[in-house]
Amino acid sequence: MNKDLRIILERISQSFTRRRDTQYYLQVVNDCYDCTYNFFINIRPRGERLHSIPLHTVEDYRLSYLEKIIDRIMEKYQLSITYDGFVGQKWPVKQELIQKRRHKDE
Repeated sequence: MNKDLRIILERISQSFTRRRDTQYYLQVVNDCYDCTYNFFINIRPRGERLHSIPLHTVEDYRLSYLEKIIDRIMEKYQLSITYDGFVGQKWPVKQELIQKRRHKDE
Protein backbone atom coordinates (compact mmCIF):
# COMPACT_ATOMS: atom_id res chain seq x y z
CA MET A 1 0.00 0.00 0.00
CA ASN A 2 2.85 2.38 0.65
CA LYS A 3 3.78 2.66 -3.03
CA ASP A 4 0.21 3.27 -4.25
CA LEU A 5 -0.56 5.72 -1.46
CA ARG A 6 2.70 7.62 -1.94
CA ILE A 7 2.08 8.02 -5.69
CA ILE A 8 -1.52 9.20 -5.19
CA LEU A 9 -0.62 11.70 -2.45
CA GLU A 10 2.29 13.06 -4.48
CA ARG A 11 0.12 13.60 -7.54
CA ILE A 12 -2.69 15.18 -5.50
CA SER A 13 -0.22 17.67 -4.04
CA GLN A 14 0.94 18.61 -7.55
CA SER A 15 -2.61 19.26 -8.79
CA PHE A 16 -4.26 20.62 -5.64
CA THR A 17 -3.09 24.24 -5.82
CA ARG A 18 -5.94 25.71 -3.73
CA ARG A 19 -6.89 28.40 -6.22
CA ARG A 20 -9.72 30.74 -5.39
CA ASP A 21 -13.20 29.98 -6.82
CA THR A 22 -12.13 26.48 -7.86
CA GLN A 23 -13.73 23.16 -6.93
CA TYR A 24 -11.49 20.16 -6.30
CA TYR A 25 -12.71 16.61 -5.71
CA LEU A 26 -11.44 13.07 -6.12
CA GLN A 27 -13.10 10.43 -8.22
CA VAL A 28 -12.55 6.70 -7.67
CA VAL A 29 -13.69 4.38 -10.46
CA ASN A 30 -14.14 0.64 -10.08
CA ASP A 31 -12.93 -0.93 -13.34
CA CYS A 32 -14.43 -4.41 -13.02
CA TYR A 33 -13.14 -5.49 -16.45
CA ASP A 34 -9.46 -4.94 -15.62
CA CYS A 35 -9.95 -5.54 -11.87
CA THR A 36 -8.41 -2.20 -10.90
CA TYR A 37 -9.35 1.02 -9.11
CA ASN A 38 -8.63 4.28 -10.94
CA PHE A 39 -8.07 7.58 -9.13
CA PHE A 40 -8.70 10.99 -10.69
CA ILE A 41 -8.65 14.56 -9.41
CA ASN A 42 -11.32 16.78 -10.91
CA ILE A 43 -10.73 20.52 -11.03
CA ARG A 44 -13.47 22.98 -11.96
CA PRO A 45 -12.66 26.70 -11.91
CA ARG A 46 -15.76 28.90 -11.72
CA GLY A 47 -17.15 29.57 -15.17
CA GLU A 48 -14.81 27.09 -16.87
CA ARG A 49 -14.94 23.47 -17.93
CA LEU A 50 -14.10 20.51 -15.72
CA HIS A 51 -10.55 19.16 -15.95
CA SER A 52 -10.10 15.52 -14.94
CA ILE A 53 -6.52 14.47 -14.25
CA PRO A 54 -5.68 10.76 -13.84
CA LEU A 55 -3.67 10.15 -10.68
CA HIS A 56 -3.01 6.42 -10.43
CA THR A 57 -4.35 2.93 -11.05
CA VAL A 58 -4.41 0.59 -8.05
CA GLU A 59 -4.04 -3.00 -9.20
CA ASP A 60 -4.69 -4.64 -5.82
CA TYR A 61 -8.40 -5.36 -6.31
CA ARG A 62 -9.54 -5.70 -2.68
CA LEU A 63 -12.05 -3.36 -1.04
CA SER A 64 -10.22 -3.60 2.29
CA TYR A 65 -7.04 -2.32 0.60
CA LEU A 66 -8.96 0.49 -1.11
CA GLU A 67 -10.63 1.47 2.17
CA LYS A 68 -7.22 1.87 3.84
CA ILE A 69 -5.95 4.02 0.97
CA ILE A 70 -9.05 6.24 1.10
CA ASP A 71 -8.74 6.65 4.87
CA ARG A 72 -5.09 7.69 4.59
CA ILE A 73 -5.89 10.17 1.79
CA MET A 74 -8.67 11.71 3.90
CA GLU A 75 -6.27 12.13 6.83
CA LYS A 76 -4.10 14.41 4.70
CA TYR A 77 -6.66 16.03 2.35
CA GLN A 78 -10.29 16.62 3.26
CA LEU A 79 -11.51 16.50 -0.34
CA SER A 80 -14.90 15.25 -1.45
CA ILE A 81 -14.82 11.87 -3.17
CA THR A 82 -17.23 10.53 -5.77
CA TYR A 83 -17.37 6.82 -6.50
CA ASP A 84 -18.32 5.19 -9.80
CA GLY A 85 -19.00 1.49 -10.30
CA PHE A 86 -19.55 0.65 -6.62
CA VAL A 87 -23.37 0.45 -6.53
CA GLY A 88 -24.58 -1.83 -3.73
CA GLN A 89 -21.09 -2.54 -2.33
CA LYS A 90 -20.14 -1.86 1.30
CA TRP A 91 -16.84 -0.98 2.92
CA PRO A 92 -15.48 -4.06 4.73
CA VAL A 93 -14.65 -2.31 8.02
CA LYS A 94 -17.17 0.57 8.19
CA GLN A 95 -20.04 -1.48 6.71
CA GLU A 96 -21.36 1.64 4.93
CA LEU A 97 -22.56 1.73 1.34
CA ILE A 98 -19.87 3.07 -0.97
CA GLN A 99 -22.21 4.32 -3.70
CA LYS A 100 -25.95 4.50 -3.12
CA ARG A 101 -27.22 4.92 -6.69
CA ARG A 102 -25.89 5.08 -10.21
CA HIS A 103 -24.85 8.38 -11.74
CA LYS A 104 -26.32 9.61 -15.02
CA ASP A 105 -23.24 8.66 -17.01
CA GLU A 106 -22.90 5.10 -15.66
